[in-house]
Amino acid sequence: MSKRRFTEDSWKKEPWFRSLCSAFVACESEEEVANFLRDVATLSEMQALSERFEVAKQLAQGVTYREIAQKTGASTTTVTRVAKFLENGEGGYRKILNAHRHHRLVSSVPHHHGHAEAKHSPSGEKPVSVLQKYLERAKE
Repeated sequence: MSKRRFTEDSWKKEPWFRSLCSAFVACESEEEVANFLRDVATLSEMQALSERFEVAKQLAQGVTYREIAQKTGASTTTVTRVAKFLENGEGGYRKILNAHRHHRLVSSVPHHHGHAEAKHSPSGEKPVSVLQKYLERAKE
């Protein structure tokens, strides 16, 4: 039998993944989640997931990519990947960060159409994301 591969089109529907999600939902405390994670993941996998979440929290606080890489030890590639998912992913990071109110997200997408809280490019045309700002700085 060949190894199961998740694809962008199918990952949410995969029975094994759905079962894993259900297992997390069944946990009734942070301690139970920790114990389950320790049983199901290696220390390296737990460290990688923890690092990504810390990167997301710092991005949400507006810390620069370079500072995040220095503070966390994450590669700039990881920081960039997390920023991409924070802004254009499934909304998981955003939901958790907002739900727990750990940090106020620096919004790059206007939540209220046409309101002044959206960050605009120097020309005032459209919202500029954290990732776009980083990529523009990287070109300089």
